[in-house]
Amino acid sequence: MDTRRALLVDAFTADPLAGNAAGVVPEAEGLSTDRMAAVAAELAVSETAFLLPSDDADRRLRYFSPTQEVDLCGHATIAAHAHLHEEGAIDPGEYTVETNVGVLDVDVDPDGVVRMTQDRPEVRRVDVGYDRLGDALGIDPAALRDVGADLPTAVASTGLAFLMVPVNFLEHLSAADPDDAALDALAAEYDAAGVYAFTFDALEGDSTLHARAFAPGLGIPEDPATGTAAGACGAYLREVSAFDDELPAEMVFEQGHFVDRPGRIRVQIGAEVRVGGRAVTSLDGRLAVPPEADDDIIEA
Repeated sequence: MDTRRALLVDAFTADPLAGNAAGVVPEAEGLSTDRMAAVAAELAVSETAFLLPSDDADRRLRYFSPTQEVDLCGHATIAAHAHLHEEGAIDPGEYTVETNVGVLDVDVDPDGVVRMTQDRPEVRRVDVGYDRLGDALGIDPAALRDVGADLPTAVASTGLAFLMVPVNFLEHLSAADPDDAALDALAAEYDAAGVYAFTFDALEGDSTLHARAFAPGLGIPEDPATGTAAGACGAYLREVSAFDDELPAEMVFEQGHFVDRPGRIRVQIGAEVRVGGRAVTSLDGRLAVPPEADDDIIEA
């Protein structure tokens, strides 16, 4: 039976069993889409990255949640390149990766920090209604309305769209009691992967904001650390002039504390959107992959 090396790599953290766990299959060539989906379901983390050869970039990555293929995943991109660097398969430097949203740049620093350049940002303001948002998130609508005049709700994307929802204080964000069905309906209505709620009331003094990401439509009730959403949020902050002066050269977004997997995402917004962080391998083994069945039809 075919076996493939499969890892769990915790992204946006230097500590095992923290941050956001990504599956990484370093040698995925020859696996069909169905087999990749089955492997991702077996690994049962928010996304698994499958490394493939590419004619247009240094490598190709395909990403699968436990339920479907997704076009781009920031934390799995960080995890895959951190693994390659840790293995000595790549040196510090600049690389390209082919994804379903195009070819993106990835930088690996000598200290192991990986940064990825995300797709061209798109931000559009939307009027959802604070009562509806509050009901879906399980947050008092007043906590949303309080900051809404300066920070409107919007759909932002740097390759994967999220509905941006600012919240006034961490106590309200931490007490959220999300309604998965309502959040899924909201995301679907606005062509978004999920809802990204955040507050500038962060835990650490050097953090820019604290965020929680909900994507039940992708099979992820709450994501510990979401690179694509962090990049989109950075683009959103620039679009709505969230800071009196220019954006900080590098922002740090906290996420994952309320699912016991704290992580820190580094976000740079300039001519390009760059998202990065550290990653550490927590599990390294081999997975048996059964052959494809011919079909499920029983002939008489």
